[in-house]
Amino acid sequence: QVQLVESGGGLVQPGGSLRLRCAASGDIISVGAMAWYRQAPGKQRELVATITRDRTTNLSDVLKGRFTISRDNAKNMVYLQMNSLKAEDTAIYYCKARITPLSLRTSDYWGQGTQVTVPS
Repeated sequence: QVQLVESGGGLVQPGGSLRLRCAASGDIISVGAMAWYRQAPGKQRELVATITRDRTTNLSDVLKGRFTISRDNAKNMVYLQMNSLKAEDTAIYYCKARITPLSLRTSDYWGQGTQVTVPS
């Protein structure tokens, strides 16, 4: 069984920083592209950033300069460094990964989400 578990969310003051982590575990053969999404209250889930296995990254234009995505292939982990946080960054942040498990049925897996709150 494959799991994605996010951590690192919390309450942070405007201008502060957080580093989110997402770990893939279970019967995994390989982890391909990984991504972070977020969903603010009353809004649709939106893509924040993606990173391929060879660490090619793509970041939402509105977040460039403040957020950075990275990964550790040996640990099957992806990170999201968030700086200069604003109230509008408040959301549940979700991790997604394309994983090939022992069954060889490659699929996209989602984590349960981690809450980030930045008060206005």
